[in-house]
Amino acid sequence: MRVCIIGSGLSALTLAKALVNQNIYVDLVFLNKNSQISKSRTLGISKDNFDYINTNIINIEKIAWKLKKIEVFSDNLKNENLLKFETSTNQIFSIIENYKLYEILNKSLLRNNYFKIIKFKKSIENNKIYNLIINTEFSCSLTKKYFYKKIIKNYNSFAYTTLIKHKKILNDTATQIFTKKGPLAFLPISNSQTSVVYSINNSSKKINKSISDLIKKYNLKYQIDKIEGINVFELHSCVLRSYYYNNILAFGELLHKIHPLAGQGFNMTIRDIITLLDIIKERISLGLPLDVIVNKNFEKKLRHKNYIFYNSIDSIYEFFNFERKLNNNILSKTVKLLGNNPSINKIFTKIADKGF
Repeated sequence: MRVCIIGSGLSALTLAKALVNQNIYVDLVFLNKNSQISKSRTLGISKDNFDYINTNIINIEKIAWKLKKIEVFSDNLKNENLLKFETSTNQIFSIIENYKLYEILNKSLLRNNYFKIIKFKKSIENNKIYNLIINTEFSCSLTKKYFYKKIIKNYNSFAYTTLIKHKKILNDTATQIFTKKGPLAFLPISNSQTSVVYSINNSSKKINKSISDLIKKYNLKYQIDKIEGINVFELHSCVLRSYYYNNILAFGELLHKIHPLAGQGFNMTIRDIITLLDIIKERISLGLPLDVIVNKNFEKKLRHKNYIFYNSIDSIYEFFNFERKLNNNILSKTVKLLGNNPSINKIFTKIADKGF
């Protein structure tokens, strides 16, 4: 059995590794060969997904920084904890630098006999050697042809990402602050380095000194030695109305792209991989081909769950954005009251870890 994956990002590589581990031949098409993985970008991975990746895809223990706590603050409650999630074990969430995951996946795949890189051809969709064609690329001609119907939301804002180097501390807590300008996250990647993601409302793409000043203003615990170069990208979310066309399946951010405030984008993709692999393994065990039925079952199982999760993340953003516009703390106090309830806190933690 042979699958073609179109894309050069982490979603494409992670899925390719998961498939070759099942002894499925994978041809990978790199459309953007010169694209570079930013060293300031990081991924948040839930405990449940972390365990799955380690067991079924590739060992990421050495490149992951495990967190014991996640704390949420709001400008409207000053320095009071809005929400707190923690575990008695050594991990509630992990942070991985994008380029490190890319490197270990790429290195592993290039050594695998079930994997090869090929050139894209317009006739690829009619190539009978492929049981499935999985597309992760926005710029692909197949996207323009089959996956143009989508729900898009422009957040009218930009996300600024950087790394800060600081004095060594016990750095096992991620911090999310809902500031008056937008959500700001401090995501530890070592005891002396922390990734920062700041999504600023109604901002322009121009990078200036004010971003560094704002990071310093909201920094609650780090003695900063250096703020690295700042990268910026426009924020919007989108979700496809249809997941597949015949044996062609949309995947990764092409399928669903969400606001980065909760660090759940890559977690959604891992959950998609888990479901897709379960469907594929079941088909193989029954002696059935990998064909359009795989895509049909994938959409049936995940479309409603992904749409609910997509809207949940958007609702969190809009909730705090509404409070920002109101300029009062009534909503934050309500969230704090709910978060202090152990049962509700447990539900929040479970959804963040496993999804719906």
